[in-house]
Amino acid sequence: MSTIKIAVPLAEGFEEIEAVSIIDVLRRAELEVTVVSVSESREVNGAHNIKIIADKLFEEVNFEETDMIVLPGGLPGATNLNNHSGLRKVILDFDKNKKSLGAICAAPLVLGNLGVLENKNATCYPGFENQLEGATTTGKDVELTNNIVTGKGAGVAIKFALKIVESFKGKAFADELAMKMIVH
Repeated sequence: MSTIKIAVPLAEGFEEIEAVSIIDVLRRAELEVTVVSVSESREVNGAHNIKIIADKLFEEVNFEETDMIVLPGGLPGATNLNNHSGLRKVILDFDKNKKSLGAICAAPLVLGNLGVLENKNATCYPGFENQLEGATTTGKDVELTNNIVTGKGAGVAIKFALKIVESFKGKAFADELAMKMIVH
């Protein structure tokens, strides 16, 4: 089996707990994660003034070789992701080709604004439900519908990342990883 490649785009104002939890858990699962800056610099400043150095700039990533895109939330991070036309185009291509997508907290608004959540169950940070156009919002911590995983917010970031692991490596693998991480 070939290596699963996942891109985690970061925009100025991203939610640090979500970004780091996603990157960490996916890398523990031995998935190939590329942290991608959608800014002009590889250094991206989070919502709580924690800086992360991305692996690559958006323009340097070959998304045709990427299996999944996972969007951390936070404000204004989610809004900045939504305003990036290149990322929006790639997400629409992923949706058209039934490739995996993930978004947590406020970031499902990006998928909702693109119509990607039409007729799908989804969850998001409370108060953003109206931006998930066409979705059935469930209020659950994590939702997996077909190839799309959505999460409610920072407090469920590890659970969200483990659901992504499960979608690629199976429930037994994800459960074993959760046990090793002392996640109940």
